[in-house]
Parts: sequence; structure tokens; C-alpha cells
Amino acid sequence: MSERPSPVRGMRDFLPEEARTRGEVIQRIRAVYEKFGYSGIETPVLEDLRFLLSGQGGENEKLIFKTLRRGLDPQSVTPQTDLADYGLRYDLTVPLARYFATNEAKLPSPFRAMQIGPVWRAERPQRGRYRQFVQCDIDLIGEPGLLAEVELVTATTEALGALGFRGFRVQLNDRRLLHRLLSVAGLAPESFGEALVQLDKIDKIGPSGVADTLVQRGFPPAAVTGLMSIIEASRESADLATLAGLLKIDDDREALDGLATIRDAAGASAADVRIDVDLTLVRGMGYYTGPIFEIQVEGMNSSVAGGGRYDQMIGRFLGRTVPACGFSIGFERIWELLRDRGAEPRRRLALLFDKDRDELATVLAVARELRQDGTSVSVVPARRGKSLRARLLTGGFTHEMWAHGDQEPRELRA
Repeated sequence: MSERPSPVRGMRDFLPEEARTRGEVIQRIRAVYEKFGYSGIETPVLEDLRFLLSGQGGENEKLIFKTLRRGLDPQSVTPQTDLADYGLRYDLTVPLARYFATNEAKLPSPFRAMQIGPVWRAERPQRGRYRQFVQCDIDLIGEPGLLAEVELVTATTEALGALGFRGFRVQLNDRRLLHRLLSVAGLAPESFGEALVQLDKIDKIGPSGVADTLVQRGFPPAAVTGLMSIIEASRESADLATLAGLLKIDDDREALDGLATIRDAAGASAADVRIDVDLTLVRGMGYYTGPIFEIQVEGMNSSVAGGGRYDQMIGRFLGRTVPACGFSIGFERIWELLRDRGAEPRRRLALLFDKDRDELATVLAVARELRQDGTSVSVVPARRGKSLRARLLTGGFTHEMWAHGDQEPRELRA
């Protein structure tokens, strides 16, 4: 017996009803973002490895699917570093930066971009973590003020609200405050990158787990103890005055004041939202330069969307600073949650005809007439010995049977 074929591990097939509901979720998100003035764009799934391996993608750069160069001589010995030249995109932000640099002269300023599409990471597959998954991004490029952050938070909570989610909690932080935190704790600037990678795991392994890992990796125990003490104190009282004291901020309050502005303005413009400053929020990407944020929804412990400001990324291509800020919805997570909640059955009409008595052209004309009002109609030939119910009641649809010539649809029941 031959082995039944299956998708590559970490990648999935979607049955018709699953594909339909995924499309409907994307349409709802897109409709909200379009109301805020965001325009859809598309970028290639392949990007030059020089752009993807910039050192700013954090741990995700280790998970890139690379493609072999064309025209390699199979008889020659090629160094591993020369085997690949392109890679599948691991997020939508790096391709957007390249896209803007390529097309800047054709784009408005500021530019509101919406990008929804698949990305690939060579993850270890497990529930909720896939090698191919969809991201839903909006980015505001060319706006240096905090309007960008406020608008992104407002638009994203509204998009999630359109899907039926409630009770939003937005966590805020700023990369500049994280660097201040590490400096006050006594860590050397050259070690900040590694320290932030470990601090980003605090929700998974807890403060003690992060502390143990930092010590094992050679960080000074006294500095690690100081770091954990500041974090613990910030969790007991996260008001901005307390954070200013913990971080020894006297005059340069730009980052803290910016978080206060985002908190107050987004809180006033977004519905059903609680906004907190969280000194342990890191966001894994290395390209963030200012405010960062994540959203949680009622009933879930992990975030469903996240983003931040990345003012230096586009400048790598253009040679000058271009302000940019983005927010990404974790599509797979919200779709799976909506799927588990269950969806209302969708009405579809089955037009049954007898191929020995009915003219196919006439039946198809009737079907076309019925579809004009938006009804989903399947034309089904009658077959003896087949259960019409078993054939039709699939994929989460409810069907009504309408035999050609009937005056009214007849509901198909068990």
C-alpha cells in the first residue's frame, strides 16, 4: 500500500470551508484598514539575501528558507555561503522597506501601506507555530510624529473589533527605555543585543529563567540582579513617574512623554481598550528604534498583534532617515481562535435537475438568475442510489434543495 501524501511539515492544506472563512476574515480586516486610508500593496515572496540578512531581523534571520543560485556547476565544490542568493521573506516589514526605496518617487507622502500575505520561517513545527503563515500589516511611512503610533493602535483594535474580539489590552514600551534599563542595571552597551534577546523570553521562562540564562551566558551576576530588581519594581507600579525614578531619568523624557501621549490619545480614540506601559516588552526584531507595542484580547494570554517604529531601516537603502512605523496582526492565531469558536452555517442553494428530462442550458439559466441576488447556487444532477444529503451537507454549509420546476425551495432535512 502506497503512503498517503501529505503537506510539508509546518505547512497546511485548507479545505473549502476553511479557505472561505480565512478569506472572509481577511476581507473584514482589509475593509477597516481601507477606512483609515491604507492602500494594499504586494511584494515578491523572494528577496535578496543581502536585504534579509541585515542583522536587524533578530532570531528570525536564522530561520530563512534560502534558494540555490541558478547555474551552479554540479561538479564543482562551492562554499556553503555562495550556494544561495535569494530567500523567502520571513516577515513583511523588510520587503516593505525595500519596496519603498524602489518606488519612492511613485508613492504619496506620507504613505499608508497595507500588506497581507504569506511569510516563511524554518520553525520547529508545533501547534500554533507554522513554517508558512499569513501576516496582516499596516505601515505609515513618512510620519515622524506620534500620530503614526496612535493611528496604528486605533486602526488595529478596530479591525480586531470587527472580527468580534473585545477587551483589548495594549502594552507599550520604547526601545530607548530598554537601553536605559540595561545601562542603569550596569550592563555594557555591546551586550545590549544579547540581553534583549533573553529578556524577550520573560513571558515564557519567567524572570528567574531569564536571570539564570543571562548569568550562564557570562553576564555579571550583580548587573543581572539589578536588572531583575528594576523589572520587579516596575511591575509593582508601572506609572510613568515611578519608571522615571527607576530608570534615573531627570531631563531627557522624550521616550516617556511619548508613551504618555500614545496612551492618552489612543485611549481616547479606540474603544474598549486598556493601555499599559510594560518595561519588559521587547519585540524580537532588531530594527525597532522607538515605541513598540502589542495587543492582547480578552480570553487570550498571548498577544495577537504587535509592532513599533523603525526609523532607520529604509535609510539603509536610501542613505537618509525615513520615519516609519508598523503594526502586524498574527492572522493564524486569530483565525484559529475564531474557528474554534465556531461560525454560523452559511446558506447555499442546491438546484437539482434530472438530466433525462431537463435541458442543461435552461437549468443553468435559472441558476444564473438565482445567483444575481448573491445566493450561492450549486447545480446538482440527480443520481440514483446516492444520498443527496451526504453529497451536499459538507463544508459547514446549510443547503436547501430546489428541484428544477419547483415554485419554492424545499429545505433538505435528515
